[in-house]
Amino acid sequence: MAKQHFDFKEIESKILKFWEKEKIYKFDSKNKKKIYSIDTPPPTVSGKMHIGHAFQYSQQDFIARFWRMKENIFYPFGTDDNGLPTERLVERLKNVKSKDMSRDKFIKLCLNTLKEITPDFIQDWKNLGISCDYNINYSTIDENSRKLSQESFIELYKKELIYRKDFPTIYCPECQTAVAQAELEDKELPSSFSTLKFKINTLGGIPKEGAQANEKDLLIATTRPELLGACVAVFVNPKDKRYKNLIGKKAKVPLFNQEVPIISDISADLEKGTGVLMVCSYGDKYDVDAINKHKLKSRIVFNKNGTLNISNYKGMKIKEARKKILKDLKGKNLIKDQKQISHVVNVHDKCGTEIEFFPTEQWFIKILDKKKKLIEQGRKVKWHPEFMRKRYENWVNGLEWDWSISRERHFGIPIPVWECLECNKIILPKEKELPIDPLQIKKKCPKCGEIATPEIKVLDTWATSSISPQIASSLINHSHDPFDKSKVPKIKIPFSFRNNAHDIIRTWDFYTIVKSLYHENKIPWENMMVSGFVTLKGEKMSKSKGNVIDPKEIMEKYGSDALRFWAASSKLGEDTDYQEKELVAGKKLVNKILNASKFVFMNLENKPKKPKKLEKLDDLFLKRLDRIVKNVTWRFETYEYSKAKLDVENFFWHDFADNYLEIVKKRIYQGKGNKKLSAQYTLYKSLLTILKMISPIMPFVTEEIYQEHFKKTEKEKSIHISRWPKIKDLEKDNYEKTFGVLIDRLTRIRTEKTKAQKPMNSEIILTLEEKDQEKLKEVIEDLKDVMNIKEIKEGEFKVEFIK
Repeated sequence: MAKQHFDFKEIESKILKFWEKEKIYKFDSKNKKKIYSIDTPPPTVSGKMHIGHAFQYSQQDFIARFWRMKENIFYPFGTDDNGLPTERLVERLKNVKSKDMSRDKFIKLCLNTLKEITPDFIQDWKNLGISCDYNINYSTIDENSRKLSQESFIELYKKELIYRKDFPTIYCPECQTAVAQAELEDKELPSSFSTLKFKINTLGGIPKEGAQANEKDLLIATTRPELLGACVAVFVNPKDKRYKNLIGKKAKVPLFNQEVPIISDISADLEKGTGVLMVCSYGDKYDVDAINKHKLKSRIVFNKNGTLNISNYKGMKIKEARKKILKDLKGKNLIKDQKQISHVVNVHDKCGTEIEFFPTEQWFIKILDKKKKLIEQGRKVKWHPEFMRKRYENWVNGLEWDWSISRERHFGIPIPVWECLECNKIILPKEKELPIDPLQIKKKCPKCGEIATPEIKVLDTWATSSISPQIASSLINHSHDPFDKSKVPKIKIPFSFRNNAHDIIRTWDFYTIVKSLYHENKIPWENMMVSGFVTLKGEKMSKSKGNVIDPKEIMEKYGSDALRFWAASSKLGEDTDYQEKELVAGKKLVNKILNASKFVFMNLENKPKKPKKLEKLDDLFLKRLDRIVKNVTWRFETYEYSKAKLDVENFFWHDFADNYLEIVKKRIYQGKGNKKLSAQYTLYKSLLTILKMISPIMPFVTEEIYQEHFKKTEKEKSIHISRWPKIKDLEKDNYEKTFGVLIDRLTRIRTEKTKAQKPMNSEIILTLEEKDQEKLKEVIEDLKDVMNIKEIKEGEFKVEFIK
């Protein structure tokens, strides 16, 4: 290693080629070691890696690389290219609209576009040093995934865990598809809170034309005036004395003038607005429940594309109609009061559009009656950090809908169903026909012989991603169908480990637990590690805010090891603010490791043999190293990668570079016999151990040093498949105290020299207490050598400079 500074671009390129050529990360199915299996979160193919990807996948890779040095790693790579995100990406890249094309033509365009962009997308992960076996790979839309996803649907349908129902469903008018509860996000938006004048007749009945004298205002506050035409009832609380005499009467809806009943219902909040609740079809889930409860007839005023279909507002988009209706209400003096507010609304997480409730026929997986069991399953998983399990449980407890799994889209996995409209019979394909698109295949009803109607909907992408353990295991179990319980797979469920950010606990984690329960009656993985978000000055990064940091630019400036070092600085499960100083520190550590390695190997000819007896200082240092190995091993085993990084970093800088190297220099340069051999052996062993401990976090620099210096004397061809450092049982003696006292006195002497503005090699007379001299008696010569101490006196600590 000839270079003083790490030319990371050149070295990273060289190391990546080496890893690929030598198949360092290849899964060995014949290896007898215990398998540590990783359920990789397949990143959405979005064109390029973003900073959140780099952050989370680095953390996942720390764990993978650690366990690879102990066990046989099954670590495939997947891409999530199924569904709406891909549709939107292709529409943007190719300047088309999926709804303007035939399904078959658009699917072909999507698949061809994915073929174009996916290789460069995957290369981003390779450049970051993510150590997957890229030859074991899948996409969530490939033939195997389509087959397994459809097979999952059929199995659950046969178990009567899937049903179809025409029901008011959460619906995105922008994407024009039903969405699941888990796909909703809260968004704070400005709105007008308007108190409107409904009319009632004080003499009973509905006010007639010209009978205004008998009319009385019934005030109702709302933020959704565009739903007035959909109003089907008015609720008042039976405890509300203000409106008790109105129960059973009817009210006239302003502007639209339909008559609606005034109903007693405790859901009307006495403290909210005027205490009167407008029930519409459909403003929210409570409207759905209320209409079903009182068997009211719905009035649907929205079209699927988010336009209105009523009176003067036909064809207007919802927000456009809202403004016009408010203007018309004001013009007819039907607004009593109006104020501007900010409130939280549900939006579709894929496009940010406010969701509606729209009656459509959809497919659902039953989950509401399994809440208790799903919480039990979640508690069987070891969550890291443990408090993230509570987020999972809160989500399960808050569920209000079964899982809606059907979508009105072009690009997705077709629901494998036909229906005979004559017999009302559902027809399923045979397993050998999968994967299948019902639109491309004609099926006859086995009962009446009529041509059956194909299902045109596709599966929600999570219906496929939720079987990622089965998809991944099928890649290596070539003859094994993951749903066939008669055969034993090579890669078994539960997997050892999954990692993802906390925002998809409610989707990917929850749905995978659901599917593993229904298919396997098992948990999908033993350990779940949850990552946080990357923020900039406390705010989550997003393109709309213009505060996105490109990981490619970071790697270009600082190198991949520095970026990974920054990712390792985040505490488990916590959001982390992007700090450039961490990248600077990472790059500084890379250079220091290189320089320290250069010093060590400048003074070694071959791998030094262990001497029969180590010098006392060397023995103390190696025992101290054993203690660090034990701590770091435990940190990684408990998924505390940031604490592992901190332990190694502190040991390297403080104990190894600042102290031990300085202490043994004289023995290395001038020593002879056992004194020199002991120092050489300790340097070799401790440097290799340090490199192994930091290699999961900084794989490039550690591999470079290993290839340059250690490979010729160590048997493994890569540091990343070498054995994790082993330690003997730690002796119960006072070695830590002895070593600690030595380092403390060294530090104090250096401080005194710095305060006196003296060079570190200036000669001194040192005064030490008797107890310190006793503890340091076996290493006193080392202390004298490194600090140029000419005489040691007894007494309170003092440093005197020799002129």
